[in-house]
Amino acid sequence: MSAGTALVCVHEDPHLLALDKPAGLLSVPGRGADKADCLIARARHRWPDALIVHRLDQATSGLLLLARGAAMQRALSIAFAERRVHKRYQALVHGRLELSADATRGWAEIDLPLIADWPNRPRSRVDHAIGKPSRTRWRPLGHDSTLERTRVALEPITGRSHQLRVHLQAIGHPIVGDSLYGPPDGAARLMLHACALRLVHPATGDTLELSSPAPF
Repeated sequence: MSAGTALVCVHEDPHLLALDKPAGLLSVPGRGADKADCLIARARHRWPDALIVHRLDQATSGLLLLARGAAMQRALSIAFAERRVHKRYQALVHGRLELSADATRGWAEIDLPLIADWPNRPRSRVDHAIGKPSRTRWRPLGHDSTLERTRVALEPITGRSHQLRVHLQAIGHPIVGDSLYGPPDGAARLMLHACALRLVHPATGDTLELSSPAPF
């Protein structure tokens, strides 16, 4: 895909955009000329006022909000920081992942503190001594007994680097296709997709609900 290729736009208004980032594309430029191609650079070909608000891992696909102008960037950044943007992901994980009897309203929670694994960057790891509080809600959506994989819905309550990937690996169910935290499995990509966002639009006050079906 060339730098000028049009992105899939899920929502567009004078204040913000929601784009569907493909797996393998950086959210923002990396270091070096070979990492200049990214979602925000492509978006600015069509929307010169687009500004980044949050990011998805390069290997993760799905919904990414962009602000149009600095004032909206500040408003959306505050909404994310105050956890007023509801995010949901879908993933395929190895093994059979089932709810225990104490799950609340059909959801379970992973509560494991995370920290950057500096000797092994860009990895993160669980660290009960100095890790930052990190919480993820999950529930199973279906199980493939032939491949021994479970489809799960994920809701990050906090937003640590690689949080969903590390949390699932830590409970023994790494995401399929995760070359950093999972076993070699021959998958063509990381099976993790940002499929839904819900927020109050900072400019209009309306509830904005966005969705993108998982492509796997």
